[in-house]
Amino acid sequence: MNGDSGLVVRVIHAERLDKKGNLDQSNVDYFLSDKTKSYDPFATDIYTLSGKGEETFMPHFDYKGFQYIEVKADKPIALNKENLTAYFMHSDVPPVGKIQTSNELLNKIYAATNASYLSNLFGYPTDCPTREKNGWTGDAHIASETGLYNFDAITVYEKWLRDMRDEQQPNGMLPSIIPTDGWGYEWGNGLDWTSAVAIIPWNVYLFYGDTKILSDNYENIKSYVDHVADLYPGGLTDWGLGDWAPLKSKTPVELTSSVYYYADATILSKAAKILGKKDDYIKYNSLAEKIKNAINKKYLNSQKGIYAEGYQTELSVPLYWGIVPDSLKIKVAKNLADSVASNNYHLDVGILGAKAVLGALSDNGQAETAYKLASQNTFPSWGWWIVNGATTLYENWNITLNRDLSLNHIMFGEIGAWLYKSLGGIKPDENNAGFKTILLKPNFVEGLNAFYAEHTSPYGKIISSWNRNGKQIIYNVNIPANSSAILYFPVQKDQSVYLDGKKIKNPQGFSVISGSYSFVIK
Repeated sequence: MNGDSGLVVRVIHAERLDKKGNLDQSNVDYFLSDKTKSYDPFATDIYTLSGKGEETFMPHFDYKGFQYIEVKADKPIALNKENLTAYFMHSDVPPVGKIQTSNELLNKIYAATNASYLSNLFGYPTDCPTREKNGWTGDAHIASETGLYNFDAITVYEKWLRDMRDEQQPNGMLPSIIPTDGWGYEWGNGLDWTSAVAIIPWNVYLFYGDTKILSDNYENIKSYVDHVADLYPGGLTDWGLGDWAPLKSKTPVELTSSVYYYADATILSKAAKILGKKDDYIKYNSLAEKIKNAINKKYLNSQKGIYAEGYQTELSVPLYWGIVPDSLKIKVAKNLADSVASNNYHLDVGILGAKAVLGALSDNGQAETAYKLASQNTFPSWGWWIVNGATTLYENWNITLNRDLSLNHIMFGEIGAWLYKSLGGIKPDENNAGFKTILLKPNFVEGLNAFYAEHTSPYGKIISSWNRNGKQIIYNVNIPANSSAILYFPVQKDQSVYLDGKKIKNPQGFSVISGSYSFVIK
């Protein structure tokens, strides 16, 4: 810009406009006092011109989350769109995934999820690029699979886990935000959030197959689990925030936090086995069983096949994380599907339920219900945000709230991973991690005519795609060199699977080596 010496220009950033078309920061600046706003206005750059010809300003020490900007000057100044450049900034993580479907709403949800993930990756995973920019542990582990399917983000997670080790107290306690200046040890740091200490190293191991991340963080996971065991010797814990940002139903914090305690103990026992720590494997595997039994004793109604009151989060979280006895999984999943159907195929979950509900359905024979839920376009749903103009994921299902409504949050971002895991069926095998062995369990859901997923693993590009051709499904697969795959086809009793015109005898566990294949399901 050009202007007189001493002319002051303000560049103000906001996510939305008010009814008069002016910038509206009220959804994100509500923690600031009026006094603070007067001398340090929120998300505003203030620049004083020198008057020595054309000048260029770009902030070097901060970034903003915004959809709109307003430029103000204390004297008239010439300005047009060519004077302004916006940059989409985030950690440098190369793309390694791609999704394309015949449902344009799903495509937009996928794009919005990736935009929110990147917007919240600035050296470490954050909650929003506007109000806080904090490294909330819950948001991070909930979105970690979405990130790993789509981006080569291992170095960011390795760095953040070092931060986590720095912040961990001698007794094993972790804060709810990492890094921290001291806040977060006293609030928000229960099992449902700080389970990131175990979940993220495990997910990275599954995707890359490198045990270093497990060995680097093993003692920290162990210290954390031991600390919880000392505080809650009975196996149940109510330490946590619970199903944050819920809708109608309220799930007991003890149920969800205890499930995450089980997940941590299970990951610790698996890591011990991988690293050759036999005594720890036995110890923590026993602890995991103790926690599972305590949860089921208190919350499971075996006769009805429900947990607690049978709400969506209460059923999906135990299903997703492996609490439900094998003999009851189909029954509990059916009750979950019925609950979703009775709610007109709409969500009734907070962020913990949103992490679990789609996978809990798809992994247990209810993929059709999961797809109806994921592709819904009326309130409350991911699609409802898109219908109302979203290009990123929001902080709350209710878009009319006056606060707690950042328009760029990642904590509801599991749907991005679900597209790979359920519709594409691409999953790592924990017994042969890093996609050395690929598990392919696609779901050819009604209402979707075409689906394409690719993920570049350490061995190369994995492709899982299918097209509906009348009553037939054409399923195309690419398995990279030096890896193999085990395929599980969701066939009905009157359907068969063919490869090169030959009928496959066992479509539930069909093995293939590297190469490209085209299957026909009819």
